[in-house]
Amino acid sequence: MQDLKLSIIQSDLIWEDIQANIDVFDQKINQIPDEVDLIVLPEAFNTGFPVDPEKFAETYEGKTLSWMKAKAAEKNTVITGSLLIEENAKYYNMLVWMQPDGRFETYAKRHLFHLGEEADTISPGQKQLVCELKGWKIKPLICYDLRFPVWSKNTFDGTNFEYDLLIYVANWPSARMYPWRQLLIARALENQSYVVGLNRIGKDEVGNTYTGESIIVDPKGQIISDLPKNNESIFTTSLSVKMMNDFRKKFNVGYDWDQFKII
Repeated sequence: MQDLKLSIIQSDLIWEDIQANIDVFDQKINQIPDEVDLIVLPEAFNTGFPVDPEKFAETYEGKTLSWMKAKAAEKNTVITGSLLIEENAKYYNMLVWMQPDGRFETYAKRHLFHLGEEADTISPGQKQLVCELKGWKIKPLICYDLRFPVWSKNTFDGTNFEYDLLIYVANWPSARMYPWRQLLIARALENQSYVVGLNRIGKDEVGNTYTGESIIVDPKGQIISDLPKNNESIFTTSLSVKMMNDFRKKFNVGYDWDQFKII
């Protein structure tokens, strides 16, 4: 297991314009000066959210996944972010974990925001995903999932933790930024893992505003990156294996965690 080098891209999104958003993120990825292991894009990075899935949901053969596949190969990195996907006559807010060799894994957003009518058109996911990268075990989740600690919960079997890094990609409105920050810190503390919270900036066509305020938190709950409010930003850092393992060894609360299964 080696240190993990990742870049997060905090960006405005162009409403309902798939190609324009692809072009923007293509340019932003080209601005990352060094080779990295992982690039994280926001929730619904190709359209903004919410949008009508009947008009904007793609299949796995669509232009967005085709671009992700080509870009991951070009940069020799994993690229992840979510978009609307149509599968088996249903629509999902689907995170795609695209690898450089063209293989990919998916996670469908479990918790849909009923107050925003998301559940009226989008189907909830039923399965969690843990990806492996350079020896790291990484659990990606989407936006509103952040509010549900049981779904985010790490496990420890006496030897190994289920994951080392939680990632939340989001369109998290500015009106609720206080819980955004507090919950990201809480998830790092309670799970003894690194946490990435990547949010968009700008304003969508239904009146929501977004300030970004993306952060990366270490397993001690300390913020190791804090992206500027309302600014498009690309941030690259390395996550330390030694720091995480030393802390887990010194203060391993995993032995005392409640044991349960989600069914």
